[in-house]
Order: sequence, then C-alpha cells, then structure tokens
Amino acid sequence: MEQNLKTEHQQQSRSTILAQTVKTGIIKSNLIPMWAGLTLGMYKNKMTFIENIPEIIFVTIGSALVIGAAGAFNNVYDRDIDAIMPRTQSRPTVTGEMSTKSTLTLAFIMLILGVVVLYLASPLAAAFGFLGVFLYVVPYTMWTKRRTIYNTEIGSIGGAIPPVIGWAAVSSDITHPAILGLFFVMVIWQMPHFYAIAIRKHADYEAAKVPMLPVVKGMRRTYYQTNFYLLLLILSSFLFGSLSIGIMLVALLLSIAWLVMSIYGYHSNKDQIKWATKMFVFSLFHMTILFSTVIVYSLVGVIFKLY
Repeated sequence: MEQNLKTEHQQQSRSTILAQTVKTGIIKSNLIPMWAGLTLGMYKNKMTFIENIPEIIFVTIGSALVIGAAGAFNNVYDRDIDAIMPRTQSRPTVTGEMSTKSTLTLAFIMLILGVVVLYLASPLAAAFGFLGVFLYVVPYTMWTKRRTIYNTEIGSIGGAIPPVIGWAAVSSDITHPAILGLFFVMVIWQMPHFYAIAIRKHADYEAAKVPMLPVVKGMRRTYYQTNFYLLLLILSSFLFGSLSIGIMLVALLLSIAWLVMSIYGYHSNKDQIKWATKMFVFSLFHMTILFSTVIVYSLVGVIFKLY
C-alpha cells in the first residue's frame, strides 16, 4: 500500500515536471485561438464537420506539440534569468529536475512530431506550425527579449500564429479578411496584455535585466502605449465586418470597454499594480469571449450550414 502511494506520487511529480517544462497552461490558452481559426476556416469554405474530423484531430494534436516545443526551448534558453525571477525559480530547468539535454531532446521530439502531425492536416499548417516555433524561439527569445523594449511587439507575431495554423489546416487562402482579422487582433491584443504582466512583475524583470517597457520607459509611457494599442484594437474590430456584424460588435464593444477601463482606472487609482491587475484580467476576458464567440458562430454555421 505504502509502495503504491509512493509510486503514484512519483508519477504525479513527473507529470507535473513535464507540464511545467512544456508550459501546458500556454498550450491550452493557445488552442482556443487555433480552434477559432479552424472553425472559421470550415465555415467560410462551406465545409462540414464530419468530413474534417481527421484534420481537426491532427491540427489539435500537432498544435499542442509545437506550442509545447516552443515552451520547452524557451525554458532552456531563459534558465539563467528564470533563476533570478521569483515567479520562474521553480521551473524544472532552473531547479535541475529537467536537465538541459533532456529538455532540448523533448523540445526537438515534440517539434518534429508536431510538424509531422500538422502535415497530416495540411502542408500549409505544418509550415505555419514550424514558423510559429521559429518566430517565438529565435527572433523573440534569443534575439530581442533581452535587447529591446520592442520585444513584446516582435514576440506578438509568433504568438498570433495559432489561429493561422487552424485556418491553414482546412484552407489554403491565408489572405482572406476573416483570418487576417483574427491574426491582427491577436497581434495587437498581446501588447496591453503583456504590458500589464510586466507592470505586475516589474521587480522581477528589473532584477533579470529584461528590458520590458515599464522597466525601461516607466509607467506613464506604458500607459500611453497601452492606450495606443487599444485604439488599434478598436479599429481592427471592423475587420470582422466581412464575417459577421455580430462578431464585429462583440469585438468592438469589448475593445472600447477595455480602453475606457484603462483610462478611468489609471486616473482614478494611483495604485499601478491594481490597475495592471485589472488590465490583465480583462485581457483574458476579452480574448476568451471574442474567440469563443467566433468558435460558436462558426460551428453553428458549419453544423446547420448557414452559409
């Protein structure tokens, strides 16, 4: 009995270590926009759910693998600064529970398997899957993250690839206004989202010498730049007009509410951390509601053939 409990605890511990290494939380959150792109692609191309079951399975598994690979690569490269920041000091690549060699092996295996599985959905999906990992690991993690305040802008491009992967699994037309709308909205959304994180974890980034905007330029510049991107987010909402007036209104109202909350919260409360926390929470609310709306709208259209 005692031996069984010990074995079960060890198995749970190993699964927890692996989950932290590949960042399963990020995998789950990125599968939502991927599914938005996937279902939207099926809807706009007048496809049925049944005929695309293989593509749905392959793109879901493949996306999870490449996103996990990107997280593992990031953990290896950033283990020195992760050791400095309290919020990342417990990562397995810092504590030694996962060696560099083991993590890199896991990352490469997941990347190769992920690209192969995505290829089974479509060669274009595989290409975007690999591109997403490359953009996140090389231009962002290895090049700009420690060198410039525009690291968030560079990283946002790779971070906006998941909906394109989903779309590419069922459609080769990546210039369609619908998928361009999803892509641009996700690119812009990441700036106020990550600025809020950087404000809340200001001391961590400062100690690790990561040049996040609030650390280098201060709160006032971050506030103005946040509002600039929120204005762009409001304008980008109109890209959904070619898809659905309803979705466009949802995106528009969410973005306007976010900007109003930003301005009112900043001027009515001098507690910067409290303002940033509200901004962070609303960013999650914004993205979850918007992409869930796209998924539901597209699935209803696919199932009931509302073309």
